[in-house]
Amino acid sequence: MAEFIPFVMFLVACLTLMAGYPVAFSLAGTALLFAAVGTITGHFDMAFLQALPNRLFGTIENTTLIAVPLFILMGVMLEKSRLSEDLLESMADMLGGFRSGLALSVVFVGALLAASTGIVGATVVTMGLMSLPTMLKRGYSPAQATGVIAATGTLGQIIPPSIALVLLGDTLSSAYQQAQLNMGIFTPKTVSIGDLFVGAIIPGLILVLFYCLYIVFFMRPVLAANTTQVTMTKSLSRAMRNLIPPIILIVTVLGSILSGAATPTEAAGVGAFGATMLAAFKGQLSIGRLREVAQSTTQVTSMVFLILIGAAIFSLVFRGFGGEEIVEQFFTDLPGGVVSATILVMLVIFLLGFILDFIEITFVVVPIVGPVLLAMGLDPVWLGVMIAINLQTSFLTPPFGFALFYLRGVAPDTVATSEMYRGVVPFIIMQLTLMLMLSIWPQIATWLPALVYR
Repeated sequence: MAEFIPFVMFLVACLTLMAGYPVAFSLAGTALLFAAVGTITGHFDMAFLQALPNRLFGTIENTTLIAVPLFILMGVMLEKSRLSEDLLESMADMLGGFRSGLALSVVFVGALLAASTGIVGATVVTMGLMSLPTMLKRGYSPAQATGVIAATGTLGQIIPPSIALVLLGDTLSSAYQQAQLNMGIFTPKTVSIGDLFVGAIIPGLILVLFYCLYIVFFMRPVLAANTTQVTMTKSLSRAMRNLIPPIILIVTVLGSILSGAATPTEAAGVGAFGATMLAAFKGQLSIGRLREVAQSTTQVTSMVFLILIGAAIFSLVFRGFGGEEIVEQFFTDLPGGVVSATILVMLVIFLLGFILDFIEITFVVVPIVGPVLLAMGLDPVWLGVMIAINLQTSFLTPPFGFALFYLRGVAPDTVATSEMYRGVVPFIIMQLTLMLMLSIWPQIATWLPALVYR
């Protein structure tokens, strides 16, 4: 029965999370409880926990993770300074002459906001508050409006630079090195956050293209196009004034990484400084606004690193019970080899996305299954992009999708939950189609990194 202890520990952790306890304490508490019982029964050696201080000190020394608070600051500053709201209004004016112009504006602005914040909840709530009432007034059905907003909000999982890709890239980097060491390769290759950023660009753009094509050909609001009195020249000029600065900011951040001029951490610093300057130029940088941005950034950053500590304790105890060897043996014995193992892992991650946020899955699940899959020959960039899209899909899938919960919290009572569920179905199909395309043509994710970093 001892071989089932790691799986029971994982199940208990999930049940604790579903009961509503804080994530970091659920992971750490469950692990320490099982470690104590295992020590008493002779199934666990407490020496494994002696590695915890070195693990935590290594996390503190990890300069890559400094990008996390900086990217969070960049996103929160753009959100709190009303830059995204001005951008949505100007884009809606510019595209108002098209029948589906407002929905296209939501996708464009949501994609930029997703790239800048990288946090699903923040993007969905912001876009829901800004655009949902207007879309309903313009004649979009509740299903159409909520579907576009929820789907656009989840783009933060895949469009770089995003917090999800930063954390996933750092975790996959460690898993890739561990996989090679387990294979006897003592001069291991590395994979960086920059590799994952570059690999996610084309899939992210394809997904945005899918959304736009669906809106143009299949989404028809009841009312006619917006007959605004603002001339096309004036609306275009206003849109450019609001659109160009955040685009320049995002292109600067990504371009510095792609060109090798800056590490992701340095680029995050540029992004945070640039967002602050944009807020200042807009006249939105008051002392109160700075305090609000600093508080939000500190809260989110503290949550991320506290979860990282809890996940470190959990993974050490899981490894102490032999969970890593059990998972590796299980995958090796699967009929179908790496294909079956990959499909199973993707299914498990998809289901866990109903009850866990991407941070918990990145810190807990990926370190367990990542080394095994990478040792079986999978490309780390391809695997990272697939996991990101998979999580994006699970966050959108009824009835437990996190994006739907966030949107439900800001949507008016006149919008039925069933309509929200119906509205996201086409977008889920598009995301699954992209995953199928990546499975058939992995070069969609691997070609650009190989070209940039060769």
